[in-house]
Amino acid sequence: MDLFSNLALGFETAFQWQNILWCLLGVAIGTAVGVLPGIGPTAAIAMLLPLTFSFGEPVSALIMLAGIYYGAQYGGSTTAILLNMPGESSSAVTAIDGHQMAKMGRAGVALATAAVGSFFAGTVATLVLAVAAPPLARVALQFGPADYFSLMLLGLVISIALARGSVLNALAMIFLGLLLGTVGQDAFTGQPRFTFGLSELYGGLNFVSVAVGIFGIAEILRNLLDPETRNATVSKVSSLLPTKEDVRRSVGPILRATGLGSVLGILPGGGHILSSFASYSVEKQLSPRKAEFGKGAIEGVAGPEAANNAAAQTSFIPLLTLGIPAHPVMALIVGAFIIQGITPGPTLMTDEPTLFWALIASMWIGNLLLVVLNLPLIGLWVRLLKVPQRVLFPAIIVFAGIGTYSLELNPFHVLAVAVFGVLGYILVKCGSEPAPLLLGFVLGPLLESNMRRALLISHGDPSVFFTRPISAVMLVLALIALLVAMLPMIRKRRDKVFVEDD
Repeated sequence: MDLFSNLALGFETAFQWQNILWCLLGVAIGTAVGVLPGIGPTAAIAMLLPLTFSFGEPVSALIMLAGIYYGAQYGGSTTAILLNMPGESSSAVTAIDGHQMAKMGRAGVALATAAVGSFFAGTVATLVLAVAAPPLARVALQFGPADYFSLMLLGLVISIALARGSVLNALAMIFLGLLLGTVGQDAFTGQPRFTFGLSELYGGLNFVSVAVGIFGIAEILRNLLDPETRNATVSKVSSLLPTKEDVRRSVGPILRATGLGSVLGILPGGGHILSSFASYSVEKQLSPRKAEFGKGAIEGVAGPEAANNAAAQTSFIPLLTLGIPAHPVMALIVGAFIIQGITPGPTLMTDEPTLFWALIASMWIGNLLLVVLNLPLIGLWVRLLKVPQRVLFPAIIVFAGIGTYSLELNPFHVLAVAVFGVLGYILVKCGSEPAPLLLGFVLGPLLESNMRRALLISHGDPSVFFTRPISAVMLVLALIALLVAMLPMIRKRRDKVFVEDD
């Protein structure tokens, strides 16, 4: 009964006309950045983050930012299907069979299947979020500083396990993020650390400057120096109505992917990306038509699209209940909470019940708005792909600079955006993924704070991290995750040794 009364409270706020408009704006921007390759929700939210400071109601700002995130999951499938160019990393799998369907004259069916599968998965996953969040919040209240330290350590390790590329690269990015998080005055002693005598750094590095530079500006530099063709290969969209056979073949993959994405979305590091790949693998194994995969199998569109949208919704669970961001976008939304003077975590549900339930309720509204937006406006998204880079990229840079400056009216932060933009580009060119860096930067101060608090309570005894049951379990899981991440590297080295011996 509490669930229904809480949802009623949430819908009452979410259905206010201004919140519906902010939700509509969020999902429209999200769809647009999902359609435009090289932008993505991380860069878009990072650039819009300073503007949320001026919002009168925190709930409106958070509804809009959340809409951008799950809206991008929809938009990414459009370019993946029409152009074989995923607008979002989680839509890369959709391109395999979706673009083949488009070349066969079935682009409309592929787009409709992606939209309907995304809507169903997003709706169910939001229900999972509403049901699972309250008990998880109650469990989180039992956590002490040692438990929080171990949980955050587990999150960082899992983000390493799920990152693309070398494990050592991911580890290096985590440590770099942790180091950047220590810049500023020590929270316990007030002693300046790594400030180099600059008073602007006494409060630490600005989160928005780091995020905009590492993701937004770095992506623009990468696209300018390695330009991608924007010529549409599909200019017309056929009928959107699938056949009865298409529906029959899509139902199973959508149902399975919804469950898979709902579970994997909770994992820190990139569950929405992992879930789409996992769904494609599952459907290929289960399908009696394995030979059709890669040649236009509708299961290869329905499954991954449902999985990444389900994961997009449930990735809010660790953020809202534990205050732990599951991936870089959630880390940005943590920044939005902090800008509004709100601390996400176990007490959010009791301290800000209207905001908590309105955010969940807005996801149902947003998913419905996305279906309405995506199907009729496909032609518009195709035209947006033809916007010249010489117009688009300078506009983004100007917008990012103005937004960052407006946060504290300090030009130093704009300079920091440029520095981190160059750093982000260098890291990408060196084969390092910057996402773990941002997670380390966000979690670093919390990790340090909880570690020192736990040691103060235990009078300096480090065994507190192993004697508390919750902390011990988290540390064991972190060790297992690290071993799993390193196994392929170990196996590869072992194979090389045997080849050399032969």
